[in-house]
Amino acid sequence: MFSFFRYSLFAAFLYGITFSSMAGQSVAIDYLHGFDDIKGVRVAYRPVTTSLYTDWFGDIKLYWEASFNVWEYGRYNDHDTNLALALSPVLVKQISTVYDKYPLYLEAGIGASLVNDRHFAGKNIGSHYQFEDRLGLLLSLDEQEVNQLALRYMHYSNGGLNSDNPGLDFLNVSYSYHF
Repeated sequence: MFSFFRYSLFAAFLYGITFSSMAGQSVAIDYLHGFDDIKGVRVAYRPVTTSLYTDWFGDIKLYWEASFNVWEYGRYNDHDTNLALALSPVLVKQISTVYDKYPLYLEAGIGASLVNDRHFAGKNIGSHYQFEDRLGLLLSLDEQEVNQLALRYMHYSNGGLNSDNPGLDFLNVSYSYHF
C-alpha cells in the first residue's frame, strides 16, 4: 500500500512538471566546516540548470551537480583525510528578492556520494556509499545571476545501508560562477 502511494505521488509530481529552457553551466567552490571539527573544500561542476514549472510549487530550477570533496580532521601532525565524489540533483526555488534587485533562493537536494575511507574522524561511517543531503540559501550577487553565494547545511549518511551510520554534518559557504 505504501509503495503504491509513493509511486502515485511521484507520478503526479512528474505529470505536473513542465520543462522550459536549459541554462548554462556553472562551477562552485565551497569551504566546509564539520560539526566534529572537520574542515574541507568542495569543488563542484553543474553542467546544466533546467527551469521547471510545477502545479504545486510554481517556477523552480533543477540543477545537477558533480563534486569532489576533501575533508580533514585532526591536527597537522596527526590528521585524517577523506575524499568523496558526489552527484546530486538540486531543486532551487526563489523565495524573495534582496533590495528588489538580488534574487534569494531556497535549495534542497539529495544525491549519492562515494567516499574513499569508511573510518574517518574517529568514526566508522559504515559504507563507502553515502547519501549527500543539503538545505541552503542561495543569493545572486547580480541581476544576471552570474555570481552567487550560498550558505548551506549538508549531511552525509549511508541511510541505514549499514548498521554503523553516525553521519557527517557540515555547514558550508559556497561561491558559484555561471557561464
